[in-house]
Amino acid sequence: MLDPRYAYISAYLKGEEPKAITVNHLDRISRVSNIPDALAVIRDTDVGNYLEGLPIKSFNDLDESLWGYFSQRVSYIEAFKFLPGDVLKLSRTYLLKYDVSNLKAALEGISTGEKGRMIPVGVIHDNGLLDELWQAEQVDDIIELLVTCKLGGYVPALREYDVEGGAKAKLMVESTLDSEYYKSMLSMARSVREGSLLTKALGLVIDLTNLQIVGRAIIGGIGTDAAQCTIAGGYMITDKAIKDLLPFKLTDMPRRLENSQYRDIANEVLSTYDRTKSITAVEEIIDKHKFRMLKEMLSPTVLSPLVMAWYLVMKEVEIRNLRLILKAIADSMPTEEVKRYLVL
Repeated sequence: MLDPRYAYISAYLKGEEPKAITVNHLDRISRVSNIPDALAVIRDTDVGNYLEGLPIKSFNDLDESLWGYFSQRVSYIEAFKFLPGDVLKLSRTYLLKYDVSNLKAALEGISTGEKGRMIPVGVIHDNGLLDELWQAEQVDDIIELLVTCKLGGYVPALREYDVEGGAKAKLMVESTLDSEYYKSMLSMARSVREGSLLTKALGLVIDLTNLQIVGRAIIGGIGTDAAQCTIAGGYMITDKAIKDLLPFKLTDMPRRLENSQYRDIANEVLSTYDRTKSITAVEEIIDKHKFRMLKEMLSPTVLSPLVMAWYLVMKEVEIRNLRLILKAIADSMPTEEVKRYLVL
C-alpha cells in the first residue's frame, strides 16, 4: 500500500508549480527597462511575492535575495513533519551541488586572487562556514573546513590540486569534484522509490557534463590531457566514446556523436562559440539542455521522491532565468541577447 505521505508531498509540490515564473512573465519582463518594473511583472508569483518589499538597491542585493528565496523554500519543505525519509535524502544529496559550486569559486579565488560570490545553499552554508570558505587563502584551509562539515569525500580532489597548474589543473579538480557529486547522487538514487528513473536522468546529465568537459578541453587546448577528467556513469555515451573526442577540433564533435540529440547540442555549442568566442558558451548551452532533459523525464512523476527532484530543478530554472534577464536589465543590455539562454 502506498504511503499517504507521498500523496501529500506530491499534492503540495504540484500545487506550487502554478505559482512559478512562466514564459509570459519572462516575455513581459524583457520589455521593461528597470528592476522595479520587472519585479512588478512577477508580483503574482511566489518568488515575486517574496521579493516585494525587500530593500533591493542593486543586482547583488537581488541575487542574494533570489538565493535566499530558494533556500527558504527548500528549508520549509524539508521541515514538513511527515516528509518521507527518501524525499529528504534526495533533497539533501541534490543540494550538495551548491557545495561543489562554492568549492570551485573558492579555488578560483585562491588561484586568481579574485573572490567570487558564494551561493547561500548547501552543507557548508548550513554549518555557518560559507564566509570562512570565501576567505580561504590556501587549499589546506578549505580541506580543514570540509572535514569539519563531514564532506571528506571531496578532500582527495583538493589534495591533488595544483594552484599554479593553469587551465588543465582547474579542469581536473572541477571534474573530480563533479565526479564525487554524481557518485553520491547515483548512490542515493539506488536507495529511493523509482530510483531507476532517477538513475537514467542522472546518466543523461552526466553525458552532457562530459560533453561540456570535452568542449572546454578542446577550446582550452588541453585535448587528450583531459582524458582523466571525464565522469563515469553516463547513459548513452560510453567512457571510451567521450575520450575519443578529445584529440579532435570543436568542429569535429557533432559528426562524431552517434546520438542525433547530442549531435544537435554539439552543433549549437559550436555555433554559439563561433559567434561569441567565449568558453562560457559551452556551459550555457549544455546547462540549458540538462534542464530540458530533466523536465521531460521528471515533471510527469507523482507519488514518489522524484517530485522533489523536479521541484528543485524547476526552482533552479526559475532562479536562473530571473538572474539572467534581470542582470541584463541592470546592466542596460538588450534582453534579446540573453533570451536565447533562457530555459523555457
